[in-house]
Amino acid sequence: MKQPVPDATWPESWRTAYAFDLIEVFDGDAKSLGHARAYRQRMDRTLQLIQSVTPLGASVLDIAAAQGNFSLRLAELGYRVTWNDLRGELADYVMCKRERGDVHFLPGDVFALTASEQYQTVLITEIIEHVAHPDAFLVQVARLVRPGGHVVMTTPNGAYFANRLPKFSQCADPTRFEAKQFKPDADGHIFLLHSDEMPPLASAAGLEILSTDLFTTFLAAGRLRTQALLYAAPSEFILRLERLCARLPTSLAARVFTQMAVCFRKPERPSSPAAEA
Repeated sequence: MKQPVPDATWPESWRTAYAFDLIEVFDGDAKSLGHARAYRQRMDRTLQLIQSVTPLGASVLDIAAAQGNFSLRLAELGYRVTWNDLRGELADYVMCKRERGDVHFLPGDVFALTASEQYQTVLITEIIEHVAHPDAFLVQVARLVRPGGHVVMTTPNGAYFANRLPKFSQCADPTRFEAKQFKPDADGHIFLLHSDEMPPLASAAGLEILSTDLFTTFLAAGRLRTQALLYAAPSEFILRLERLCARLPTSLAARVFTQMAVCFRKPERPSSPAAEA
């Protein structure tokens, strides 16, 4: 993945994407070490999950892929990747960074995509928390996966002790959030899902859960005024602390980890009416 060179002709969406890229992939903002570390841990965990269930050369749909870093990395690994985002103008920005690999572009609203082409794996990183109806979203995502394929999802962990957003399962009327859905960045978060909400959401979408993992402690992410410690502490110390926290009882680990990764499988045969719709 190559670093693009900004110029005065760039639209605002490109400039915003590039600002995040400077933090997340190009080491251009030393003041955001926690953000960069959390992003790279999410990238590593996501790629590991996809590689564990998806053979090289298979098709992968990356939904709400924004600046396309996951799409490009997957293409470089040897997957046939389709990039999707509401902001179609970002496709050309992604192409500015592409060096090699098979990347196609399918801009638009995920709810408007058809299942005419189903994918071996669909990737949904940091998007379900921006949707007013996570249940309907997962049903639609499942339609885009071929039988026997997988959905790999990452999302902020709702059980993290500093979270103040509601549980989706406790919201009587999600329609009131429709006007603010699909907003980017953290201020667009509507619900932060908890791990105990995953089984009913998966079942309604006709999916099976293969794994649910928590990762990235608040310290590794530089949360709660711990950013300065990241600069003082060796990386090995942070990694060791992450491993120790992973050994905590599940109820305690859920309070200190900021991220959740879930791998779903679509059975060879539909297991619910939602999957057949």
